[in-house]
Order: sequence, then C-alpha cells, then structure tokens
Amino acid sequence: MTNAPVFADGLDEIAQEFLVESYENLDELDRALVELEKDPSSRPLLASIFRTIHTIKGTSGFLAFNRLEAVTHVGENVLSKLRDGKLDLTPEITTVLLQMVDVVRALLGQIEQTGVEGDLDTSDVEAALARCLEVAPAPAAAEAPVAAVEEQPVAEVVAAPAPAPVVPAPVVPAPVVPAPAAAEAPAAAPAEDDHRRSVADSSIRVDVGLLDQLMRMVGELVLTRNQVVQYTADLQNVELQRAAQRLNLIASELQEGVMKTRMQPIEGVWSRLPRVVRDLGAQCGKPVRLVMEGRETELDRTLLEAVKDPLTHLVRNAVDHGLETPAERAEAGKPAEGTLMLKAYHESGQVVVEVTDDGKGMDPVRVGDKAVEKGLVSREQLGRMSDREILDLIFRPGFSTAEAVTNVSGRGVGMDVVRTNIEKIGGSVDLQSTVGEGTTVRVRIPLTLAIIPALVVRQGGELYAIPQVNLLELVRLDGDGQGNGPAIEHVAGAPVHRLRGSLLPLVFLAEQLELDRDPSETMNMVVLQADGTHFGLVVEDVVDTQEIVVRPLSRQIKHVEGFAGATITGEGRVALILDVSGLSQRANAVSGLGAAASVHEASHVVEDWDANGLLICRVGEDRRIALPMGDIARLEEFPDHMVEHAGDAQVVKYRGDLMKIVHVGSLLGLSAPVHADTYAVVVHRHDGEQPVGFVVDEILDVVEEEVTLSEVGLRRGLSGSAVIQGYVTDLVDIPALVASARGGSYV
Repeated sequence: MTNAPVFADGLDEIAQEFLVESYENLDELDRALVELEKDPSSRPLLASIFRTIHTIKGTSGFLAFNRLEAVTHVGENVLSKLRDGKLDLTPEITTVLLQMVDVVRALLGQIEQTGVEGDLDTSDVEAALARCLEVAPAPAAAEAPVAAVEEQPVAEVVAAPAPAPVVPAPVVPAPVVPAPAAAEAPAAAPAEDDHRRSVADSSIRVDVGLLDQLMRMVGELVLTRNQVVQYTADLQNVELQRAAQRLNLIASELQEGVMKTRMQPIEGVWSRLPRVVRDLGAQCGKPVRLVMEGRETELDRTLLEAVKDPLTHLVRNAVDHGLETPAERAEAGKPAEGTLMLKAYHESGQVVVEVTDDGKGMDPVRVGDKAVEKGLVSREQLGRMSDREILDLIFRPGFSTAEAVTNVSGRGVGMDVVRTNIEKIGGSVDLQSTVGEGTTVRVRIPLTLAIIPALVVRQGGELYAIPQVNLLELVRLDGDGQGNGPAIEHVAGAPVHRLRGSLLPLVFLAEQLELDRDPSETMNMVVLQADGTHFGLVVEDVVDTQEIVVRPLSRQIKHVEGFAGATITGEGRVALILDVSGLSQRANAVSGLGAAASVHEASHVVEDWDANGLLICRVGEDRRIALPMGDIARLEEFPDHMVEHAGDAQVVKYRGDLMKIVHVGSLLGLSAPVHADTYAVVVHRHDGEQPVGFVVDEILDVVEEEVTLSEVGLRRGLSGSAVIQGYVTDLVDIPALVASARGGSYV
C-alpha cells in the first residue's frame, strides 16, 4: 500500500492488516446478506455474517476507531436477535444491513487515506438499525425448530425483494453480554480463528508494486534469453549451446512461476455483482436470479481491474434492457423470475466470460430503426447489412434503445465504452441474441498482457508480431504472378480464397501498410480469427515463433489502428504487434458489403435450392449469380427497341400487358446497367401478381447439384454464396429481389 498513514502507538502494521482483512470481509458480506435474504433459515450463513461483524467490531474497538465500533455494535445487536430467533429477516432489514456495510466501507476508506475516521455522519444508519430492534418479536407459535439448510454454493441466487412470510428460527436464550472490545476480539469462534490461521500459514501478502517490478525484470530476462538463443544457434560451440538451452529452460520456468503469482480468480470481480443485481432488480421491479459458473477461473490481476467496469455495465444492461417485467414474462409464458447467468472458462489460451439473460432478446428491425433515427447509418446502408451486423450497431457511440433517460440507462454511452475498454487489453466482444429467448454477450480476453507467444512475419523489410491466440493455421498460396491466380477469387468485389470448401476473405498486409504488393508466384497466408470471424492475412514472409514481451505504444502513435503494441525480437530489432481485431475492421473484413462478412460461420446445405435446378447467369464482366428454377416462369429475349419507359421504370409489352424490367446487377449493387442490342430477361410471376423481368448480361447454364451455402456475401437480396461448377456464385433471394423491384428501390 503506498502512502500508508502513520498510526499512533506503533500500530501501523496491525491497522494495515485490519484494513486488508476488513475489505475482504465486506465483499463477502455483500454476497452473504443477499443469499441470506433468499434463505433466511440458513443458520450457518447467519452465523458466518455475525462472526464477521463481531470481528470487525472487536478489532476497531481495540484500535480506538470508536465510530466504526459503534456502527458495527448496533449491527451486531440486530444480527444477534436474528440469530436467536427474536427477529424475522425482512427485505427492509436486509437493506439496512447492506447500508451498514456501505458505511463501514466508507469509514475504512477514510482510515486508509487519513489514518482517522474523519467526520463521516453515521447517525442515520445507526438509527435505522435501532428501529429494526424495535420490530415485534417473532410469533411464539412457531416452536418447532427449523433444520439448518446445508450450504450448496453451486450458484449465486439473487432476487428482488418481495414480501413473503418468513419462518422464524428457534428462540435460543443466548443474549450477547457487552464486554470490553479488546477482550472480545480473541473470543470469536475458535473454529473460525483456526481456519484463518491455516490460511495465513499457507499464503503471504506481497506488495503489488513488487510483483509488477518482478514481472518487468522477467520480461527483460526473456528478451535477453531470446537474443542469446538466436546468437548461439549460429555458432558451432556445443558447450555454449548447452548453456543457452539451460538458460532457456530456467527463464521459461521462472516466467511461468512469476506469471502464476499474478493470477487471481475472477471471483474477485464478481463478488459485488450479486448486490448490483439485487439493488437494480428492486429498482426496476424485476425479480432476478443470478447464476455464476466458473468463478475459480484465473486471470492476470491487471486484466481483472480492466474488466471490472465493463462486466458491471453488461450486468446492469442485462437487467435493465434484457429482462422483462413479471407481467411481460407471464404473458410470454415465462416464469416471473428472470435468470441472469455469468459464466467464465478458458478457451484457446484466452478467458471467455459470458453474460446471458433469458429476456426478450434484441430485435434487429428495432435496432436498425433506432440507428437510422440517430443518424448512425443511412437507410441504404442498413439495407445492405445482415442481422448480426445490425445488432453490432449497439456498440456505436451514442446508440441507445431506451425511450427515456434514467439513472440506469438511456444516455447512449456504455456499450461502446465496453468494447473500447476490452479491445484496449487485446480482447473482443461478441453479441448473439434471439428475439423472445434472450441475449448472450461473450467477452474474450487474454490470460496476460506481459509475455505472450507470437508469430513473427516480415513485410516490406520490417518485422511484425501476430499473437498466437488469434492464429489458426499457415497456408501457402500459388498465384499467376499478379496475385490473382486461381487461388484467389472475388465475391462482392472482395478477394477470397476457397479453403477446404469454405470461402475465406483475404487481407493483404502490404495494402494495410500502404506498401506495394510483391507480385510473386507464391504467397504466405496466415489464417486468423477475430471477433468471431476468420480471415486470411497475406504476408511477404513467415520468420519464426517467439515469446515476446509486450511494450505499450508511445502516445504519439497510440491512435494508429491495427497495432496493439511493440516488442524487441531476438535479433534486437523492434517489431510492431498487430491488433488482429482492429486490422480486420480496418480492412473491411467484417463489413456489410459482402465477401468478408461472417466468414467463419458454418456453411450449410440448402435443400430448397437444388429441388428444381439452378439457373446460372452472368452480370457485369465476371460476376455469376444463381436463381432457383422454381421461381422462374420463362426466359425471354427482348430487342432494344421494345424497351420503353413508364414513369421512372423500364417496361416492355408482354402478353397483352406491361412488364417492368430491372437490371439485377444494379439492383444488387454488383454492376452498372449496360446498354445492349438484346436484353436477356428472367421472368418471375406468381399467381395473381404482375410479372417482373430481371435483366442479366448472359444466361449461362441450368444445373442440378447440391448447394453448400456459405453466408459469405450474405445481405438483403442475396442468400449467400456457393461454389457451383468450380466458380464462386452469388445465390439470389428472389422474394427480396421482387419486393425491391416493385418498390422501385435498390436492395
């Protein structure tokens, strides 16, 4: 602890130890009181709360913190009556006890900063506790003792307070007899004292600054180790190589040990969330059940601090926006009590934290309308976006679906800050929602930011490091000397590579760095994952894998997108660390314009497409589209002189009526309309409806084959893309195309 106050009579170390233990006890008290409210008959839980308050009261009296002692003494009296069955626990009493915990925490903060309690007024909470003692005792009719409920800490359960009859605990005539505080402290439950001693004997508290300094020194050792190992590899001195290998082993073990000392369970971040959920549920009038899984999952302490606020906001957002009121849930056939689940686990070298609610979910239509209303996107841009991309708009600054500003939400700040703060530490945020079923926000964060394994690549003579947590595989591509050989195709104008039957968007590192691309016969592709998507990063050369020490970027270049930091390689050169998530966004790899969207999502076989065959057509110079034959009435050709205008639409006389014709390439934004002597037209007609003619540049073939649909290129008017006859082909969504053609607007 820095700038620690100097206490009188040489009690400095004792007071600091008291503060540390009291803070830990208060975090546990928040959780225990909320759990006790759910199960008032739990005698072990009530006894644990009583012992904690008793310990704080006794030690504060010994250290002459009179105001702190007075508050905890009155609280101890209330807990004593609850323990003895002379008082029933109600939501009002729980609230007063939680207020007492807040006052105790504030007093401890004053003591930590100044060494004294200050002038904090505690009379209100003392009076509220005293009023709890005036409540009538429990009815004597309940003579039968209530069996203690065995604690089952599988999940935290939190509910908004609702009046309900409470079965009183048995009356045990064991009143608390006042005694000098100094004498009371050692008189706490012997079993608890023994437990504390065993914990103290097996652990030691170390100053955080010392751990940080030790981690920096290990980082320097790793850098030196990398240089020594690389230099000795080129020498023929066997003994020197053995020594370098020994140094490598020792440095790795030391690094692993020091990193373990910085790891802490995520439970430390979660400890206050039951209180947050309870208070917010009561404020919103929503009973909420909070379930926690994976609380033992460990994370670097610096990252724990960074994710505390984002996770708190996600939980508050789920209660306020996600969960419905009891009346709405009853109408939807759901239980009145909503469920909010926190889940943490390790996956692919990262920690994944999921916040899931079983609420109403998010409607992409409503989100899109709000985004247009707030000017975040245009209506035309919205029409080209998939549902997933529309939901992603909630992370834009200024976005909010709240109808009114409250002290909980509605100001349009929050989700954008959540994503920004998570991405600052090399993490990512992904959102999945189903209307009527609920929403899951998935946060992925690295285990540590200090030393990470990375792939070193070269581009334009400079070295760059790619974190291995984002790395899937390495692929070597053959080209035609122009970088556009058979290994590379294009969907919606974006380059893609067909990897084991799936289309993989490509990002050229040279283009992102504004360098000239090397027109070599072969290319090295690094397959990466970011924000739930996969894409291929084309680089000039792959150098090696190394454990690198992450250094933050200087203030002058910190704003540059695509870079997460810097490091020193084994050659002693500085290499920039690529921010895979930022690089994919900067390269438009996850935009709504087509080929790079949602590349990793599973392809699936669409039986309806091959039921009656597919009509393959060409639009533009090289774009292929497929239309299901079941939606096609006829194929026609019209000479140019038959095309006339009616208003702003092109029409032809067709079977005694007028038929509107539209250029498919223009309607889908794939190509511009081209004047021709003869127009190839695909006629669509449903019973009772006016026919619509779709103009294509060339009708190529009719095929019957099973189609594996990939959602690459998915947008309104296109159901996705597939490989048909060896070529990438866009699959047309006929109903959407017809609706757009009749409305006179582009899809």
